[in-house]
Amino acid sequence: MPDTAPPAVVLLDIEGTIAPISFVHDVLFPYARVRLARFLASHASEPDIVAALAELDRITPGAPPLETLLALMDRDAKLAPLKHIQGRIWAQGFADGALTSDFYADVLPTLQAWHDAGTTLAVYSSGSEQAQRLLFRHSPAGDRLSLISEFFDTRMGPKREAASYAAIARSLAAPAGSILFLSDVDAELTAAAAAGFAVCQLVRPADGTLAGTTHPHAANLTSVARQFGLSQPQ
Repeated sequence: MPDTAPPAVVLLDIEGTIAPISFVHDVLFPYARVRLARFLASHASEPDIVAALAELDRITPGAPPLETLLALMDRDAKLAPLKHIQGRIWAQGFADGALTSDFYADVLPTLQAWHDAGTTLAVYSSGSEQAQRLLFRHSPAGDRLSLISEFFDTRMGPKREAASYAAIARSLAAPAGSILFLSDVDAELTAAAAAGFAVCQLVRPADGTLAGTTHPHAANLTSVARQFGLSQPQ
């Protein structure tokens, strides 16, 4: 049990922290890729897709949208128009029951315990806010969207810059020191710590994460709870 008070807010990364990296790279990305051409043919006239394709053209002027989006997928580019279109395709897959999200076994019970104890839970991921919501709405345990108070994506800024975390603290109206950020990426933790957050690295063996030497680390959320004085599942 730590000497200080438990964090009032826990800010969660997704990939490699609460969900396996393989789910995104081996399930979600291929699902969107094989449906992309058909999706564009069917939805290109819809206002949000028109806006996304216009933004894409500003980034890569004159390039064919389908080829550009496929190339961006190959690079796992963190660009808003790609993320929006992927999110639309995934939303249909989740709605149809073709997709169900995947969380590590310790995650949903622990998040429920934290939520029930009054800890505010928020997400900060490079995936779009829309995609983040889909994962919690379509969990293996059913709709768990109500566990999360706020969702943040890279519209708040890059995840390896301290200013992004300062902006999140302002949005949450919470002192930086009352927020615990959990991620598998050491550079993200360093940025959050520079903004005054408490941090902890999730080192998931299945994802091949290597523990850094700068920040506390844990193998799962149960260990995080013990280290930071948070509630644990009964």
